[in-house]
Amino acid sequence: MSLKDQITEDMKTAMRARDSERLGTIRLLLAAAKQKEVDERVVLDDVAMVAIVDKLIKQRKDSVAAYLLAQRQDLADKESAEITVLQAYLPQRLSAEEVTAAVQAIVAELGAKGPGDMGKVMAAVKTRLAGKADMGQVSAAVKAALAG
Repeated sequence: MSLKDQITEDMKTAMRARDSERLGTIRLLLAAAKQKEVDERVVLDDVAMVAIVDKLIKQRKDSVAAYLLAQRQDLADKESAEITVLQAYLPQRLSAEEVTAAVQAIVAELGAKGPGDMGKVMAAVKTRLAGKADMGQVSAAVKAALAG
């Protein structure tokens, strides 16, 4: 069963259970997926769905930070609950050590040296670690690998 099919089934389950918070979040996810399909005229595979989930989680994290800054705990809690629902659709993430090891292997493979090669390394890392690791963490690991 594809990730998109799983999300659709979870939406039906949430409807039957009358779980409005979960249902709302799943509908947002499916709407974002449908929008991408219509805009690009493609059928999304699991990798593309994970990318959409990642994007939505990043948006929610940014919103939580903004709401906390504005002292709106109620809105921050709502966004945090949406993050929890969305994270269920992500594959198992790599640990910090695994990310560092993967980045170092790619740097060695490309023969990259210094911060000037960051773009080349990030392009290679994104294709291999997309959906498997937090890209903020990956970027920090790349900077550390190229600095040392």
